[in-house]
Amino acid sequence: MRAVPEQRSVGEEPADEDLQALFGQSIAVFALLSGPSHVLEVANPAFFSTIGEERARTGVPVAELLPELAGQGFLDLLDRVYRTGEPYASRNARVLLGTGAQVRESYFDFTYEPRRGSSGEVIGIRVIGVETTQVKHAQRLMSKHRALLEQIARQAPLGDVLDGMARSIESLSPHGVLVSVLLADSGGRHLHHGAAPSLPDFYNRAIDGIAIGDGVGSCGTAAHRREPVIVSDIATDPFWADFRDLAEAAGLAACWSMPILARDGSLLGTFAMYHRTPRAPQEIDLALARLFTDTAALAIERHHIEQGKLAAEARAASALEELARTVRAERKLRAEAEQRAEDAAELAAQMRAAAALQANLPHPEHCQLGGVAGCTEPAEIKVADSWGDSAWGCTAHVEEAIVNVRSVFIANEELGGLAAYLNRAGRR
Repeated sequence: MRAVPEQRSVGEEPADEDLQALFGQSIAVFALLSGPSHVLEVANPAFFSTIGEERARTGVPVAELLPELAGQGFLDLLDRVYRTGEPYASRNARVLLGTGAQVRESYFDFTYEPRRGSSGEVIGIRVIGVETTQVKHAQRLMSKHRALLEQIARQAPLGDVLDGMARSIESLSPHGVLVSVLLADSGGRHLHHGAAPSLPDFYNRAIDGIAIGDGVGSCGTAAHRREPVIVSDIATDPFWADFRDLAEAAGLAACWSMPILARDGSLLGTFAMYHRTPRAPQEIDLALARLFTDTAALAIERHHIEQGKLAAEARAASALEELARTVRAERKLRAEAEQRAEDAAELAAQMRAAAALQANLPHPEHCQLGGVAGCTEPAEIKVADSWGDSAWGCTAHVEEAIVNVRSVFIANEELGGLAAYLNRAGRR
């Protein structure tokens, strides 16, 4: 860390010494630049901490010390302030510091103030800044989180909520994170695709339905252990032995996964953050993951409740329909039974009428049931059918008719025959 020097440079305004003392141990960024090339003359520890301790040196132009500023507009602003002598101030200015995998997004409230020599000419620029990155990220985070909660409250489709959540986190992270949410099946044995808007389709298809188990990638292991699993380098981690080629094809180098748990502790799924370069999470990454894992749990539980409610309503509707069909069938059967009873009563009346009509016919001497060959046995028993036909016959032929001819019955006592038949049966 670079200490603030005790001596003032020649031509330096007296106020600079006071500012050096003031910002020496402050968390605010302070730097003194000199000349048109903006050579870093003095900076406080907060400045070097911000740009990286490995770059803590003075006596070099800012453009050389921080080459990533080229194209971001800050060097142009320094030129303008040096040229015009007019100060410049900005709020929540976004700056990308570092390069490659180490790039990070920061926000600052800062001022560029001209430094003047003894004759009033501009000799350099005084830079004072207060980092607002955490505040800015918190504002963005709460805004997106509030929008997600509103979606859940409106009972938006689960897929839309999870997709929006994944995209929100990807936009909040400056490290090129790719988010995936997998959902546990009802048996708690497999994980299925929930949302992963930035992962390749072939990768999402390949891991859809992966088993939950120890050593099954980051997500399968996190689901099995019910605890976060951090894999900083997929290429060397044993958990990814079976998926290493797949991850390489998808350009994935790190994966941090957290289990999504319901309030009762049951497994709902997993929340994963992928990176294209090997990387370990910082505390802010873990805090972000925990917040959105809890949000995902809320959305998934709400979805399960709604699905259960719809299923219960469907079962109730089905039961009511089944009851209605049963009632309709019972009414139909009852109507048919009543109709059969009416038909039977009408038939019985017809039979009685026919039998009464036959009662007035003379009683023959011989059996009338002998067919063409005839029968000389005495006619003892009278039989009738449901169409009103009747005849007298001997015992043998009457019994044969009753057995072999449908709807034949013995006439009642008033018509003769029944008593004789009963008496004969009794004698047997």
